[in-house]
Amino acid sequence: MKKITVNNNIINWEENMTITRILQIMNYTYRMLVVKVDGKLIKKNEYESTIVSPDVDVKVIHLISGG
Repeated sequence: MKKITVNNNIINWEENMTITRILQIMNYTYRMLVVKVDGKLIKKNEYESTIVSPDVDVKVIHLISGG
């Protein structure tokens, strides 16, 4: 089975897997996220349309705001 790496965790890759699907699988529900695929920044409005290939490295970082 093909895999991808998300924040150093290996998960099973799915055909036509999107960033949105990865966030669901990883249970990431934060509103303010930064997502990079192999170092390339993915805009929030592209999460649903960005198809992820197997063997990529995905980094998801949640931003914290405060004062």
